[in-house]
Amino acid sequence: MASKAKKQRLSDEKKKTESPTKKTESPTKKTESPTKKTESPTKNAESPTKKTAAELSPNSLFGMGNPLLDIIAVVDKDFLDKYSLKPNDQILAEDKHKALFEELVKKFKVEYHAGGATQNSIKIAQWMIQEPHNVGTFFGCIGKDKFGDILKQKAKEAHIDAHYFEQDEEPTGTCAACITGDNRSLVANLAAANCYKKDKHLDLEENWKLVEKAKVYYIAGFFLTVSLESILKVAKHASENNKLFCMNLSAPFICQFFKDNLMQVLPYVDVLFGNETEAAAFAKEQDFETEDIKEIAKKAQALPKNNTKRQRIVVFTQGKDETVMGQSDTVETFPVLKIDPKDIVDTNGAGDAFVGGFLSELVQGKQMHQCVKAAHYAANVIIRRAGCTFPEKPDFN
Repeated sequence: MASKAKKQRLSDEKKKTESPTKKTESPTKKTESPTKKTESPTKNAESPTKKTAAELSPNSLFGMGNPLLDIIAVVDKDFLDKYSLKPNDQILAEDKHKALFEELVKKFKVEYHAGGATQNSIKIAQWMIQEPHNVGTFFGCIGKDKFGDILKQKAKEAHIDAHYFEQDEEPTGTCAACITGDNRSLVANLAAANCYKKDKHLDLEENWKLVEKAKVYYIAGFFLTVSLESILKVAKHASENNKLFCMNLSAPFICQFFKDNLMQVLPYVDVLFGNETEAAAFAKEQDFETEDIKEIAKKAQALPKNNTKRQRIVVFTQGKDETVMGQSDTVETFPVLKIDPKDIVDTNGAGDAFVGGFLSELVQGKQMHQCVKAAHYAANVIIRRAGCTFPEKPDFN
């Protein structure tokens, strides 16, 4: 699949047409429709000089969420039919899917990738930064098993400092990606990812020291279903120390069915991410009485905030349409990078990549326009490849 990746320079994209939005929702992976690099020089204020590797220290960026081992394989129609899978879908594993994961590994050539929404974003940020290694820290729960060992190895290969809570009650969470042609059917088994415990991991002195080292924090909304108390401890630390705490709405069901948890954390959120579908669900649940995404961004920005030293920033993506950012009582839009639809391999992980690109500049103290520019670039790279994967080095400055 990687051979389908094309050159990423802006000059190669001038004559291409915009791609259709390919929207998928999953409680396991953040899968926004594709977003791409902003082109408008008028929108880009001069950013500060880029920090050197020496100035950007390890563990500056902290993420916590649901770690999943993505198991990617090209399969046939018979395999899909056997497990009642649609060619392009995302579901949670049921009893009838128990044997799917082992059969996938035995019968087909598979690739393993460290996955899950937050972990994807942290590893994309690290890829964009390159040096030093381990700028990104990640906490989550895995099992003491073969898949857990692979997940640890893949995190090392991505140069992120992953500290997993390892337990033996549940196996490591996995997400089977069954590829047929350009389609991708995802079957997720959260398992161990749901078992994260604040008192058994986050509260440990050696782990909390890593939290304290960070300048920027990111947690996807999916983790609200797992450990609200862990999120609140990190969020309060960020707020009390005037550090940046970022969160993602992640999926409409988070806004709808975990609204109370979300609203407990929101006062601590400095940067809120989401896509157009999630923004609409959030607006409905908050009785904003508008479907205009710019108005939603403005209203979300104005919600109560604990740390008044920083105004909240709200960033909403809209697939091939412009990205909307609410900042300092104003709303700006940023056009996305155009792409020929035939160059799109899949759009899963595009939202994770957008956030990762954004965080890679945010942790270096860059201006918001530069953060969006990096976010668009990273997402544009990822939709040209299978899964949330990337070439050896980015071509971004």
